[in-house]
Amino acid sequence: MEGMDIAKLIGDYGFPIVMAVGLGYFIYFIWKFIGEHIDPALGDMHMALIRVIDKTRMLDQDMIRLQQKVNVVLEYRAVQKIIEKAQKERELESLKEQLNTSHVGKMKANNEETGHDAKKN
Repeated sequence: MEGMDIAKLIGDYGFPIVMAVGLGYFIYFIWKFIGEHIDPALGDMHMALIRVIDKTRMLDQDMIRLQQKVNVVLEYRAVQKIIEKAQKERELESLKEQLNTSHVGKMKANNEETGHDAKKN
């Protein structure tokens, strides 16, 4: 048989038999290609996917920790603002009291000089 003459094979064995053998070879070739090239690549990709998932989980955990820290800082700021506001209000009240006492003192002194009673005004 020189170079596998397909016409002679079809003549000797029939078209369905020759096509079944050809299809069998095609399936064998695909099976071998997948086993040699695709499966190892899939294994490598699977490992890469596992590494990416692990890194994503680590980043997610880091983001959760950072968010908790930001929340704590924001809470401290809010408390600090409330404390500062209360201190300013106390200082303002203290200044008002000082102003009132100095103003009342000046009015008493002024009334004593003029001879008027502070309760009449």
